[in-house]
Amino acid sequence: MAQKNEKKTTTAGQLANSFKIAFSMYSKIPMPQSEWSKENMRYVMCFLPLIGAVIGFLSWIWGTYAGLFVHSHNFYTVILVLIPVLVSGGIHLDGLLDTSDALNSYQPREKKLEILKDSNAGAFAIIVGICYFLLYFGVYSEMTARSLPVICIGFVLSRALGALSIATFPMAKNTGLAATFSDGAQKNTVKVVSVIVAVLSILFMIAVRPLIGLCVLVGAGCEYLYYYKMSMKQFGGITGDLAGFHIQICELVIALSAVIGQIIGG
Repeated sequence: MAQKNEKKTTTAGQLANSFKIAFSMYSKIPMPQSEWSKENMRYVMCFLPLIGAVIGFLSWIWGTYAGLFVHSHNFYTVILVLIPVLVSGGIHLDGLLDTSDALNSYQPREKKLEILKDSNAGAFAIIVGICYFLLYFGVYSEMTARSLPVICIGFVLSRALGALSIATFPMAKNTGLAATFSDGAQKNTVKVVSVIVAVLSILFMIAVRPLIGLCVLVGAGCEYLYYYKMSMKQFGGITGDLAGFHIQICELVIALSAVIGQIIGG
């Protein structure tokens, strides 16, 4: 009995530490410090979608009520675009920019992986970053209250799919953040939690706005397939940067798909 209680306490402690590490690493939300040990990192990816829930909630609050006191549509849209960056600290955006430099280098696989580790931003990172935010701004400018809830849920979906990829996709290398979490993870638990969260997110989207939700399902599915095929072909697997690349592109595709569904629905 004592051993069983000790095991439960240990698991609860690992879950608590994994929660703190997830929010410390993938957000700017203040958290108590926790040791980054293999045991404490086992369930980090299970909590990644929760950060998306925080972003989605703040985006929904701003998108729903900001119109009461903000009269500039441009300012309203800019804040919507920046909320994910402010909450996440730009960690996934860093992956988007590093991956863009690597992909546009047209170098052999080994060189691409080296470019991912380079802290300097190349020309293509800057170009892609500018184009990304311009497109995001344009998509959000067309968004209405009908598609807002679906887009907000999308922040959870993108991270659930990202966590699933860490637990299931091959790693491009045995070092780095993604490999650390993958090695330290209870993979089956992460897979189950990620799949459940992803499915619930999609069902909730469809329940809230059926047509828009279905459009997002198609868009996110195509993006995820591209993410897998591109990662395997260009890098031989995924890294933390590639997972960040996926999250950023997935969120943009979700917003675009929601707006398309909104237009189709009339």
